[in-house]
Amino acid sequence: MERNDQSKSGLLLSENIAGDGDMMSSEERMPVTVIGLGNMGSALAEAFVRAGHPTTVWNRSAVKAAPLVAMGAVQADTVADAISASILVIVCLTTYDATIQALEQAGAGITGHTLVTLNSGTPFGARKMADWAAEHGVRFLDGAVKNVPSAVGKPDTLLYYSGDKAAFDDNETTLRVLGGDTVYLGEEPDLAKLYEAAVGATLLPALLGFFQGAAILKARGLPASTLVPYSIKWLEMIGSILPSYADEIDASEYTKPFASIGIMYEGIAYDHEIGEEANIDLSWQAPMHNLLRRAIEEGRKDHSISSLVELLRKRE
Repeated sequence: MERNDQSKSGLLLSENIAGDGDMMSSEERMPVTVIGLGNMGSALAEAFVRAGHPTTVWNRSAVKAAPLVAMGAVQADTVADAISASILVIVCLTTYDATIQALEQAGAGITGHTLVTLNSGTPFGARKMADWAAEHGVRFLDGAVKNVPSAVGKPDTLLYYSGDKAAFDDNETTLRVLGGDTVYLGEEPDLAKLYEAAVGATLLPALLGFFQGAAILKARGLPASTLVPYSIKWLEMIGSILPSYADEIDASEYTKPFASIGIMYEGIAYDHEIGEEANIDLSWQAPMHNLLRRAIEEGRKDHSISSLVELLRKRE
C-alpha cells in the first residue's frame, strides 16, 4: 500500500472513531508504528487502533497482522516502510538484540524517530539499546508493561518508562493509551528494566506458594478454586505491610519486628509436616529455609524478617 493510501486509511479510521467529546480530534492523534506482533505487541497495536491512532504494524510472520488490519491498522511490507510511516515507533520483540537486528533493516531511515522498547531484558540490555539509539540519532525510551496483554489499554494498567525526558513529555498522551497508570521513572535509560526486575522477583515465589496451597487442598479432595478468595485477601495483607518493610530496609533498622526471623524459622518444621501429610514436594522451599538458617547463625533471630535483605546483598 502506498504511503498516501496509508495516511488516508489512518485519517478515515480516526474520523470513524471520533465522536466521543473526551477523545482527541483526528488531527491530534499521532501516527504510531508497532513492530512485533506477539501477544503483547498485538495488544499494544490494538489499543492504538481502538483509540483512533493511525497505526502501522510489522511482524516477521505477516499473518499475525491480519486481525489488526481488519480493525483498521496498516500492514507494512518491510521494517523500513513501517518506520517511515510514523515518528513514534513502538517495538515489542523478544530481546534487545532482536530489536536491533530488526531496526537495522531500516538503515538511516530510523534517524530522527522516537523509539520505545517494550521487550523483555535486563538493565544492561537497556543501556546497550540506549547507546545504539544515540549512535543512530534516535530519541529513546525503554518501558515495561506490568500486566497481561488483555489488560493493555485499561485505566488502571501500569506501564513505566525511562530515558529521554523530552521524548516522554512529547508522547505521554499517546503512550497513556496503553494504560492509565503511566509513570516516568527518570533519565537513566535502564531504570524501567531495573524496576521490572525488582518487581518481577515476587512473581514466581508468590505463584509457587499458591500452587503449593492448591496441592495441599487437592490432596484432601478440595478444589483449588476454594483457595482463591482467601489467597487474595492474604496478598492484600502482604501489600499493606510492604511500606513498613521498605522503611526498615531503607533505615537498616530491624529491631522492632512485625514478624521476626525466629518465628519464620520455627515454621520450617510445620512446612515439612504438612508436606509429608499431603505428599507434596517442598524442595523448592529449601533455599528459603537455608536463608533463614543463615540468619539465625548470624544472630538475627529477633530481627525483622526484612533483615533477610542483608543476607541477599553480596559483600565485597
